Amino acid sequence: MARAIQLARKGLYTTHPNPRVGCVLVKNDVIVGEGFHFRAGEGHAEVNALAQAGNDAKGATAYVTLEPCSHYGRTPPCAEGLIKAGVVRVVSAMVDPNPQVAGRGIEMLYKAGIQASSGLLEAEARALNPGFIKRMETGKPFVRVKLASSLDGRTAMSSGESQWITGPAARRDVQKLRAQSSVIVTGVESIIHDDSALTVREEQLGLPDAAEIIKQQPLRVVLDSSLRTPTTAKILKQPGRTLIATCSTDQGLHRALESEGAEIVLLPDEQDRVSLNALLEWLVKNEQCNDLLVETGAMLAGAFMAQGLVDELHLYIAMKLLGSDARPTFSLPLTKMAEQIQLKQIDSRMMGSDLKLVLTPVYGEQ
Repeated sequence: MARAIQLARKGLYTTHPNPRVGCVLVKNDVIVGEGFHFRAGEGHAEVNALAQAGNDAKGATAYVTLEPCSHYGRTPPCAEGLIKAGVVRVVSAMVDPNPQVAGRGIEMLYKAGIQASSGLLEAEARALNPGFIKRMETGKPFVRVKLASSLDGRTAMSSGESQWITGPAARRDVQKLRAQSSVIVTGVESIIHDDSALTVREEQLGLPDAAEIIKQQPLRVVLDSSLRTPTTAKILKQPGRTLIATCSTDQGLHRALESEGAEIVLLPDEQDRVSLNALLEWLVKNEQCNDLLVETGAMLAGAFMAQGLVDELHLYIAMKLLGSDARPTFSLPLTKMAEQIQLKQIDSRMMGSDLKLVLTPVYGEQ
């Protein structure tokens, strides 16, 4: 199972909207086939492992990181494929998190006379797919907020100048964060001030299969309540799709941005700003969004945090001071100690000369 989990990670950047899955077939204590899911529409992990095993699959045990699927999608059910191949035992790390099909694959195998069980290295398997699991269990994506700051918690000078706070190693790591995301969200202020492209770039990704990874650019989303995105913005000229979420009904502005390649989606507002909850629900329903990365300034980052929508904070801290007049990391108008948001550290490491912290908010606790 540990090998199956290792294989599943090979699809970390490419399986959207499907989960990352690995499979190993063992017969007489020898691995006879292994595979992983690389891209939606292509072979699932079990299919690839069975193809490698050939006739040796008969009588084998299959170790798979996720319960074999039991429904017809772009490909036939993997549970059916395992049955036809003649495997005698299937061990899943976890059941399917989709409540509509959870346990059906295991039941299908059991009815065919195949030993089937789940729960082996389940925690490790769940860590492969936090976005897919959250989407299936809650109808919301897994939200990561990325911020780069100075040691004194500042993200830009008062003029808006921010390039570059962190060094090349941190920026390469951000490229990997982008690549594993279904959607990248930013605010219109970031577009106006920084003219960000928000793309995954082959030369900065630093991975052996970077050319394949960048073929599937994350959907870029600009939160722009009153449609102030310039028609000349760099983000509109990039490969892949750019969507502008707004609550403005100005059709002239709609047409101007659409003529430059933008997609416009009209969403409900909260206090004249696009509803963040409505955005997340729309992205799950219409884009099957698993993992959402927020790359933005203090205002929008603060709004996601204040509304309890952040699952992970990825904070890159440069060993420098920008001063008290520089812009803060979060715009969070908290006035009482009881309103504080605690953060739990789950990882820390140096990225060149910068410190990276991965934190999870602990909402509602003092």
